[in-house]
Amino acid sequence: MTTTVSAEAVKTYLLALQDNICKGLESQEPSIRFEKDQWTREEGGGGESRVLTNGQVFEQAGVNFSHVMGDKLPPSATAARPELTGRRYEAMGVSLVIHPQNPYVPTSHANVRFFIAYAEGKEPIWWFGGGFDLTPYYGNEADCIHWHQTAKDLCQPFGQDKYPQYKAWCDEYFHLKHRNEARGIGGLFFDDLNEDGFEQSFDFMQAVGNGFIDAYLPIVKARKDTEFGDTQRQFQLYRRGRYVEFNLVYDRGTHFGLQSGGRTESILMSMPPLVRWQYCYEPTADSEESRLYTDFLPVREWV
Repeated sequence: MTTTVSAEAVKTYLLALQDNICKGLESQEPSIRFEKDQWTREEGGGGESRVLTNGQVFEQAGVNFSHVMGDKLPPSATAARPELTGRRYEAMGVSLVIHPQNPYVPTSHANVRFFIAYAEGKEPIWWFGGGFDLTPYYGNEADCIHWHQTAKDLCQPFGQDKYPQYKAWCDEYFHLKHRNEARGIGGLFFDDLNEDGFEQSFDFMQAVGNGFIDAYLPIVKARKDTEFGDTQRQFQLYRRGRYVEFNLVYDRGTHFGLQSGGRTESILMSMPPLVRWQYCYEPTADSEESRLYTDFLPVREWV
């Protein structure tokens, strides 16, 4: 690879992406806006968390930028790559989770990130990662097709293999093994991306970051005014429990943040503001709730 690796160019893009996503989400809110919270990290680096709470459309939305560095990568980053053990590192990214008010609007998550690992006398090892995924409570075929078509379209310029590869990776990653159940209907997930060189890898990461609003906002606009009652609200709160379980048990980003001494409030902004668990819950047969389990959560090809 002869291209120059530019962490500064990545940081500039990520800061602009945070702005653009916040503006896109705020466009759906009549008056509530994101609050900005800048923070620094004792071991090195910092970031800015932006959180919108109690909106008319979004119960809670968090869009976080972080740029941190340290003397040793935590176990979550080296478990699958032992060659990185002991290296200094620099990590930056934008991570977001959106929890809507209306149960007919899906929860959504996206993340794009860049890592560099340094060692004395050796070439730096760098890579990109990220993706986005959708977690509906009440499945809608049109929404799922739109979500995956947007993902497929943004992958097309980078090769026919990218969408099926990263869709399958997303389906595998966002699977709750202890429930034998998908968290949602997937999307894209990629990691350790560097084989195409810096420029093309960076271009792909930008395509994913920019594609999030294109994928999510039309769904929000279509579903935000759907009427709902307490039955739908209680099911939404119950299914949010799956989100919490995944993030605390399996999510690499959560583990990396906590293991690296990151800012806990920013790391756990992905948690829903309200959630409930119910012992041995079973949806009523042939109900809207049961269709989530039978028609939407099983892995399938949407486009």
